[in-house]
Amino acid sequence: MTEDEFDAFYAATFPRLTGQLAAFTGDREEAQDVVQEAFVRAWDRRRDFLADEAPEAWIRTVAMRLAVSRWRRARRWLELVRRTPPPDSTPGPGPDHTALVAALRQLPKAQRMVIVLHHLCDVSVERIASETGAPVGTVKARLYRGRAALAKHLVLDEADGGPGPGPGSVRKESGRVG
Repeated sequence: MTEDEFDAFYAATFPRLTGQLAAFTGDREEAQDVVQEAFVRAWDRRRDFLADEAPEAWIRTVAMRLAVSRWRRARRWLELVRRTPPPDSTPGPGPDHTALVAALRQLPKAQRMVIVLHHLCDVSVERIASETGAPVGTVKARLYRGRAALAKHLVLDEADGGPGPGPGSVRKESGRVG
């Protein structure tokens, strides 16, 4: 089967096979996925299809087997999930985390990105420059400005009465991270 013949075969049979597999699986999207996968596998064997004389049956059989395999994998996964008890409870974020996220949201996007990459993800300044396409000096300037802006957002005025910064946060009085 030539490429043009295969293309014509695909166009003529894909809707029909998808309909048949949708009836088999009960899910049209799943049917489209398995039929498409079967056609991908058939593409490598397209030269042998004329000798088979039943290329549509071959595609249908492969698609049905793929659907059954997916169903079995999903069933095994579901059994595993049912056997694994859920965690008792997942603690929510603490006040320090919440304050940090709120302060980060107030930064410009470029500053927020370099602060997160450098301080939370341990990415070097050079690597951040490479990934963002910004010069190293620009990344350093964004880090400096971002830290200064975070310091203003995370400092607690005694008169404010809100939650104070935790250990390792920025203190306004000294102007340094401590």
